Amino acid sequence: MSDHSDTTTDRTAPQKTPGRTPSPWHAGEVRLQEILGVDARMEEVGRKVLRDHMIEQHRLFYPQLPFAVLGTVDGDGNPWATLRANRPGFLFATDPYHLSVTLPRDQTDPADVGLNDGDGIGLLGIELHTRRRNRLNGTILRRNETSFDIKVGHSFGNCPKYIHPRNLAFAPDVEDLQSQDLRNSPQTGVTLTKDVRDFISRSDTFFIASYVDNAAPDRGREVDVSHRGGPPGFVTIDDTGALIIPDYAGNRFFNTLGNLVINPLAGLVFVDFTTGDMLQLTGTADIVMGGAMVTQFVGAERLLSFSPSRWVLRRGVFPMRMAGGAEG
Repeated sequence: MSDHSDTTTDRTAPQKTPGRTPSPWHAGEVRLQEILGVDARMEEVGRKVLRDHMIEQHRLFYPQLPFAVLGTVDGDGNPWATLRANRPGFLFATDPYHLSVTLPRDQTDPADVGLNDGDGIGLLGIELHTRRRNRLNGTILRRNETSFDIKVGHSFGNCPKYIHPRNLAFAPDVEDLQSQDLRNSPQTGVTLTKDVRDFISRSDTFFIASYVDNAAPDRGREVDVSHRGGPPGFVTIDDTGALIIPDYAGNRFFNTLGNLVINPLAGLVFVDFTTGDMLQLTGTADIVMGGAMVTQFVGAERLLSFSPSRWVLRRGVFPMRMAGGAEG
């Protein structure tokens, strides 16, 4: 984490206060809350909104969704973010502690290798047309090659800031699209090509996956995936090939940035909702907390500098499109 102040981080979990349950936040999240002077307030907020189960509102929300954003970690420890779609009902809460997911395996998706039994997972349920979103993380309990359960670790709602409303619908020939796409070979590389740079430069939305291991007692791998949005082109690319991402004021949870304080690995996914093309990147992220570089971005409180180590571009794989073929 780059900063003009001291950013040395104690990477042990926050200590348990006698007579109280452990803090809902891990050390990375607390570190950033301390920098902003909101740690005491967020301690109380966290105890109210971070739960080990899905409340009824969330249990009713997930079955409405035709897609979800997933964050996973591959066998080499690289995080990946992806969007996976299916007919509404593919997400279903069997009880407050388990979310059932019906999705076939997809070997073209680099995130799929992190969807095995016992793997940590982050999930974001988001309705782009209403801007509602809820998040959870947990552990995969795989039933078969087309379905698994998520044992909930944390479940919480999110504010709708920076979400661009979109009306999406399944493409009329979705079955043909999916079968055709599975025969297409993904493009992959290390150095960003012109196609990849253009994809990023015209995007107004992406999703980011991150994770920590053993951040607190009795907590194993915690994977998070979250939304980021801004005007088209809000993500820029510097001379080194790093993505420069402004980070604006939010809810002060710092789930993503707190993870990156402890573990700088991150996975990003950009989607073209008119074509279904999906660009996935994995690499390392550095947090820039202040200085002249930050002030160049109006409204930004800090920046992320993301250096990709690998990218994967898959054409037409997301089966949903903008209703009418254009943004609404």
